[in-house]
Amino acid sequence: MTTTTPSRGRRRAPSRIDRARGRAAALQKPRVILALLLLLGLTSVMLLDGYLRAEVGGDQRVRDGASSSKVPDEIINGGPIISFRGGRATTTSVPSKTIALTFDDGPNPTYTPQVLEILEKYDVPATFFVVGSMVSRYPGIVKDMVDQGNEVGIHTFTHVDLSYQSDTRIRREMTQTQLALAGAAGITTTLFRAPYSSETDAIDNYSWPVYKKLGEEGYTSVFVDTDSDDWKKPGVSKIVKWATPSGTSGAAVLMHDAGGDREQTIEALPEYIEKMRAKGYTFTTVSGVVAAQNAAAGAGQQANAPAGAAGGQLQGGARTGTDRLQAAHREAAGATLYEGKALVMAVAVAEYTVPTLSAGLVVVGVAVMGRFGMMLILARRHYRQRNRRRFSWGPTVTRPVTVIVPAYNEKECIANTLESLARSTHPIEVIVVDDGSSDGTSQIARAAAERLGMTNVRVVRQENAGKPAALNHGVRSASHDIVVMMDGDTVFEPDTVRQLVQPFADPEVGAVAGNAKVGNRNTVIGAWQHIEYVMGFNLDRRMYDLLRCMPTIPGAIGAFRREAVLQVGGMSEDTLAEDTDITIAMHRAGRRVVYQEHARAWTEAPGSLKQLWSQRYRWSYGTMQALWKHRKSLTDKGPSGRFGRVGMPLVVIFQILTPVFAPLIDVFTAYSMIFIDFRAALCAWLAVLGIQLVCAAYAFRLDKERYRYLLMMPLQQLAYRQMMYLVLIHSCITALTGGRLRWQKLKRTGEVGTPAGAGR
Repeated sequence: MTTTTPSRGRRRAPSRIDRARGRAAALQKPRVILALLLLLGLTSVMLLDGYLRAEVGGDQRVRDGASSSKVPDEIINGGPIISFRGGRATTTSVPSKTIALTFDDGPNPTYTPQVLEILEKYDVPATFFVVGSMVSRYPGIVKDMVDQGNEVGIHTFTHVDLSYQSDTRIRREMTQTQLALAGAAGITTTLFRAPYSSETDAIDNYSWPVYKKLGEEGYTSVFVDTDSDDWKKPGVSKIVKWATPSGTSGAAVLMHDAGGDREQTIEALPEYIEKMRAKGYTFTTVSGVVAAQNAAAGAGQQANAPAGAAGGQLQGGARTGTDRLQAAHREAAGATLYEGKALVMAVAVAEYTVPTLSAGLVVVGVAVMGRFGMMLILARRHYRQRNRRRFSWGPTVTRPVTVIVPAYNEKECIANTLESLARSTHPIEVIVVDDGSSDGTSQIARAAAERLGMTNVRVVRQENAGKPAALNHGVRSASHDIVVMMDGDTVFEPDTVRQLVQPFADPEVGAVAGNAKVGNRNTVIGAWQHIEYVMGFNLDRRMYDLLRCMPTIPGAIGAFRREAVLQVGGMSEDTLAEDTDITIAMHRAGRRVVYQEHARAWTEAPGSLKQLWSQRYRWSYGTMQALWKHRKSLTDKGPSGRFGRVGMPLVVIFQILTPVFAPLIDVFTAYSMIFIDFRAALCAWLAVLGIQLVCAAYAFRLDKERYRYLLMMPLQQLAYRQMMYLVLIHSCITALTGGRLRWQKLKRTGEVGTPAGAGR
């Protein structure tokens, strides 16, 4: 055993790069927060959209048959307009031969503009009781409604029966609708009509307190005398008939401009207006009815007043026709106006964002399903091709190879690593490169080599310079033309090296990727990573192998022609994913990179979520760095161009873009389960999970793994996968903001022993 120990010298002072990396590390927390804020923003947009569509917090319960013993008889038998002047409830009836035409449930982008067009044509004013969520979605229609001289009233924000709701919910329904009106038309209103209400005789002991409370706050509650029942779609003639009051009675008439198919209402409205005018009726708004009654009452008082008194009273109360018809409107100002405009703007963002996200969901879904299909087809082809009895890479490779083990503070693992190499069935030289460890790694390695009688081990120390530098040191010191690279926490099976180097019988092969396995799979996190390694990484490598565009040789197990490594300049320190960097460099140098499934290595996966985040963050960011570094391969010719035009797009689509947008699937699934159709959304989610289980089961079959770990897959989809999405989003933000990331050493336990002890 040869030991080389260069002088360590004086500890070097932090360089400018070290200081820059330190500053960059300090920026990682804000970037994590930014990633979480983006996810929170998306969730908020979805919740807002659901609330606007009355799918969040919607309550379709309606009381029927409740007692009205607490409701005054004069209210039950009174007119359709109830106000509370001076704290006392009074009713107002519609004068003879007068129609207060009212519409509920709008605005609707299809039917409300048609209603407004008909009303304008016949010069008929109406009162629209609008739903706040619809107002915020279609503010322009409400502004046209008001500008045309019509009156608006509140029909709640989400069309709920307020008799079921708490005082807080009632206040929220009213306030939000007022804000929507302020943002849409710059007004608020004092008119209110409760959803599911009809005539005053339907007021019961549950709804009466609601009307009293709103009356005390200045609202006028409006009911109906005549209901067209147009929502039943009985036909145009019946709508006209049912909306016509008996004799010459005046009436508050109910129609609908939203809430369903209103084609019959649109057809019936002109016919109804013409019929009522032919009978001598006039049309007005709710405020017009109140003004007419007040005028009649005032005229009666003036008839009994002293001469000259009438002139003085009339002079102060004169109003124009438009003001009289819209007397319930109040000009919005101050905070109400600005909050209303902010609400309308937020809704506009949601209205454009959700359809865009929906389109993105379709694209992502197609890409994900396409990837699954392609992986299954190509993985099966790869397995059958490589496991044929007559398959051979060429003459058996028997010459010795060099195994390079970079190690930094690996005291827990290095002995197990060397013990596994001592059992190798292939002749090897082992070079342990201690990268400035401070925990006695080199001493432990020497002691283990002596204990195992390994005379083929060299332990080399260098000042801490990083893993790429340690690997390059090993490559320069190697005695053989094939070098195997592994991590200091990895253990090999006895036959691993022999299997790994056989593809070098083909002179085109410049590098070989092995089959990395999770050794510490006895924990929940370990089991999740085990599924990911078998299903994701190894199925991907089979696919990329056949397409001749393998993007990454795992750092835990890979083999290279030494001259090929030196030809591309060795392991680069330009990126944090030196394994991806060197693999792409091999492609660009015209070397073929293959996957050897039978060469297995057991590695210790991160044991905590914090360590897992650090590792995957570095992997994701390093992969982006490597792709950017080799972006010119897109225009290269030959093998380099093949990777650039085949491998790079696949990596970008399947390892960056698709995972970044994949949370859309989960967000929309949760949205659908909570707000739309739980059963249908659950079935869709289970269907996707079933497809993933099929892919995973097939991957486990190819790798001869036990299926029991697949029981963890549903939980993995709910928890682990979301974390991986956040890690990738975090990496993208770091890349887009020009941040830099330093290498982060993971804490090891040494629990992955020899392959025999690792177990499956």
